[in-house]
Amino acid sequence: MKGKTALITGGAARLGATTVRHLHAAGAAVVIHYRRSAAKAEALRDELLGTRPHSAALVQGDLNDPDCWPRLIAAAVELDGGLDILINNASSYYPTPIAEATTAQWDDLFGSNARAPFFLAQAAATELRRRRGCIVNMVDIHAERPNANHPIYCMAKAANAMMVKALARDLAPEVRVNGVAPGAALWPDGYMEDAAKQEILKRIPLGRPAGAEQIAQAVMFMVTGPDYITGQILAVDGGRSVQQ
Repeated sequence: MKGKTALITGGAARLGATTVRHLHAAGAAVVIHYRRSAAKAEALRDELLGTRPHSAALVQGDLNDPDCWPRLIAAAVELDGGLDILINNASSYYPTPIAEATTAQWDDLFGSNARAPFFLAQAAATELRRRRGCIVNMVDIHAERPNANHPIYCMAKAANAMMVKALARDLAPEVRVNGVAPGAALWPDGYMEDAAKQEILKRIPLGRPAGAEQIAQAVMFMVTGPDYITGQILAVDGGRSVQQ
């Protein structure tokens, strides 16, 4: 991937940071977007620059702010002359029980999971077409199978999944668009009791959650694998999506 530039939203921590490291190790220059995780973003950038100068840059921004989208693309062009890979990773995730859901939650969840990825793809389209690049969206198996008490999130991810298919059609033949749909993976700290986690694991044929490495490897497959794949969403869920 030497000579290619990747932009990863939400790239400072957790899955985003793991994906950044994989892309960088493969030779790509990386633009790391973050919103609040400044210390983690700066540490990651410095780590990468320590192994290869002029190969990483940071952009802070709120993806719900339209002014952020062109700044991200401009940062990629400034870093290495263009943009080859867009990873729409950033995502809000929290429960919204029907009786308690608010319009602010709707705007936030649809903003981060559907609106921002779409308009960031729009902003990137010219560069991606010029460089015959690709987009990978982080979807979720719950785009098809709703998660209890998370209706807005699941609906937003369903929109994200359709975006993969629609953009794959509309940006072809120059740009490939695919998605990765994790199952149980990287629960936020304190988000769920251990007993509840164990109940979920019982429904996974492989009997364990995914780690950041497994998800990042799937993203890398979509980026570097066969260039005849587009419009597809790869479930990385230990078989949960086929469990009755």
